[in-house]
Amino acid sequence: MSGVATTPAGRMRALGRAELSLLGRNRNAVVTALFVPLALPFSVRPAIDQMNLKGEGLSVGSVMLTAAIGFSLLFAVYSSLVSAFVARREELVLKRLRTGELGDSEILAGTALPAVCLGFVQSVLLAAACVLLLDAGAPKTPQLAFLGLLFGLFLCAALAALTASVTRTAESAQVTALPVVLVSMMGSGIIVPLQLLSDRVADVCRFLPLSPAIRLISGGWNGDLSAYDALGAVLTALAWTVLAVFAVRRWFRWEPRR
Repeated sequence: MSGVATTPAGRMRALGRAELSLLGRNRNAVVTALFVPLALPFSVRPAIDQMNLKGEGLSVGSVMLTAAIGFSLLFAVYSSLVSAFVARREELVLKRLRTGELGDSEILAGTALPAVCLGFVQSVLLAAACVLLLDAGAPKTPQLAFLGLLFGLFLCAALAALTASVTRTAESAQVTALPVVLVSMMGSGIIVPLQLLSDRVADVCRFLPLSPAIRLISGGWNGDLSAYDALGAVLTALAWTVLAVFAVRRWFRWEPRR
């Protein structure tokens, strides 16, 4: 790899291609990354139909769009990367990579690259499908929705690295990833919009790791996010980003947990 890719970007691309090849050979990872995010939004459609959305200026299409992107972040990026990081660590792949010219951040970024790209493409396709099939409408403030998606992709990758640090085996990765998945689904506005929660509960949920990203995506699409609220969401997302980078640098495990 070192003889072909001599720049950081080239090295990460080479590592990303290798990781993509490994991802394609893992049937469980492919199902989790590709099909679960497509199926789950339709499974929660009956619950969404029962919500009082019009009173908050929301529509079924826009809520389904936010749910679809949220599921893509959680399953195509977060869950699949927890398994990938743990598997590469336990197989000593990460340890061997550290002996070469790749830096630690390049190894982590290159390993995460296929899942992050998949999550981005999947989110764009799901958003287009919701616009065409569910009348979600065009985004009112697309730059906020795009910024929220970027924050969501990065934070899911960082959370995956942290979760991998406390996961012993690849087989147990889905179990250790479950708390973040459930809390984010129920508390970050992915299934239930925060506007429908009580003020006290919503105020707490807004500080969950994925909440500011989902808030920017939803608010950017619906146009119901004031400049003050948008700034607050961006600052919260930035704070989580800085904290995630510090935590990964401090606690990510490169040695097998045996």
